[in-house]
Amino acid sequence: MHTFRERRLQNFLQNYKHRARLVISCPDQPGIVAAVTSFLYEQGANIVESSQYSTDPEGGTFFLRIEFDAPEMAARKKQIEKEFETVAQTFQMNWRFRLHNDLQKLAIFVSKEEHCLLELLWEWQAGELLADIALVISNHEYMKESVESIGIPYYCIPVTKERKVEAEQKQIALLKEYGVDTIVLARYMQILSPEFVAQFPARIINIHHSFLPAFVGARPYERAYERGVKLIGATSHYVTDDLDEGPIIEQDVARVDHRYHPEDLKRIGRIIEKTVLARALKWHLEDRVIIHQNKTIVFN
Repeated sequence: MHTFRERRLQNFLQNYKHRARLVISCPDQPGIVAAVTSFLYEQGANIVESSQYSTDPEGGTFFLRIEFDAPEMAARKKQIEKEFETVAQTFQMNWRFRLHNDLQKLAIFVSKEEHCLLELLWEWQAGELLADIALVISNHEYMKESVESIGIPYYCIPVTKERKVEAEQKQIALLKEYGVDTIVLARYMQILSPEFVAQFPARIINIHHSFLPAFVGARPYERAYERGVKLIGATSHYVTDDLDEGPIIEQDVARVDHRYHPEDLKRIGRIIEKTVLARALKWHLEDRVIIHQNKTIVFN
């Protein structure tokens, strides 16, 4: 008997087998939208969603995301990409086509805090997170039984200061073995080396338990309590070499006051963290996030 997730996934793959996405960034100038939509019309495509933004119509950068249906899109994708090259070169575009039902492979990294991982696993089981969770990697054994019980491989790779390089080499080997597209740090409490980050540019998503840029680094709730903040929050961002300084994808907050102690802040914060991470990951998987310098354009 198929699980609910399997049934929902099969329906999704069938219902969207002709749908694709086109994401573009390029220098802004007249005629971009006309050229792209005319090209898609010539391919027999029907546009079902379109979002655009310009940093400045006079010499800025233009961003465009289009979803469309086209007959036999999966079989025609390579040919359409080849023919689109002429349009792309004319407007100096950075661009990519992706089939709507081309599911990305995820690796989730976790330490001892379980709430973000459990949220992603629940949404995956419910068919709400449309991706392939290829494996979970941790520096602790805590979540092994929970993860393996639903058929996802779990690898415990301890990380120490003396053996950090060796641990990361094992992690990278696993990520390549499983063909991972995106890495999710679901409260993984280790700082990734620049060498690791360089292997997966713009493909590592972190959840930071603070409303950045406030309280970067460790113990943000304790520091927020000491500062007497009235708002606490969480931030999901892409990982770069600069700690907690990568392009921000999503944030949220909750109001607090003097009655809230650090444990209260952590309890409320856990709810915000798991929600923010799940939203950010879904937008990333749907190609709704475009990185521009150290910021993001998010077509949500």
